Amino acid sequence: MPKAPTSLGGHGPAIRALDPWAPSGGRMRQLLTDDERARLAVMSTIARFKKGEVIYQEGDQADAVFNLNSGVVTAYKKAPDGSEHVVAFLLADDLFGLSAEGLYANSTRALTAVTAYRLPATALRTRFTKDAELEFRVMCKLCQELRQAQRHAFLLSQRSAVTKLAMFLQLFEQLQIAKGEPAAEIYLPMDRSDIANYIGITLAAVSRAFRTLTMRGIIRVRDRHHVRIVDHGDFEKIAGDPPPPAMRFAEAIHNRAITV
Repeated sequence: MPKAPTSLGGHGPAIRALDPWAPSGGRMRQLLTDDERARLAVMSTIARFKKGEVIYQEGDQADAVFNLNSGVVTAYKKAPDGSEHVVAFLLADDLFGLSAEGLYANSTRALTAVTAYRLPATALRTRFTKDAELEFRVMCKLCQELRQAQRHAFLLSQRSAVTKLAMFLQLFEQLQIAKGEPAAEIYLPMDRSDIANYIGITLAAVSRAFRTLTMRGIIRVRDRHHVRIVDHGDFEKIAGDPPPPAMRFAEAIHNRAITV
């Protein structure tokens, strides 16, 4: 369970996403105003979780929504045989706490040490009834999460392990670019077993796919958590989902700034 609430620096909960209705140059923006963040901070507490700690389990009473401040969280569902299936990786500025009929729809676990804002569901719902603009901004964030869920479903439909891995790497590369983070290397905070679980193949198949992309000169693996795309042309052909022109332009400018 979360530790006792403590103070956290900053301006309060934050959510970033691509604008669903206007060009954004492939970059996420902060959806909340300073005033909205301050109001949410008043109703929230801070929860800290150790690496590997379960935050909540599927079927628990959904009494809170979480806004991730730092760290990485995995959302997963359990099959009847007890096996776990990863449905999402959650990063800083993401929201989690999906519920149905008052119960959490999946389980979540801290992949790393995690700090998050905990927003009581009742207080948040009351705030939404009084602040339509805030509710709209949260809906914009949920639109992005829906797009990512659709992309995950498409990834799972692919037969080739190499294609699945390339699509997974592309997703994280695009997230880094969208957040304005260095994109010379892709940072993968999760273990290979977590990747295998997410893309629906075995751990051995993930290892083989990494070797295949490396031997073909498409990627370079510095260590288990850092990968560089060497040949973007062939990489995008394999991934089968090239980024939009605005994001490619942002990537080119960003990479030039790194190398100059």
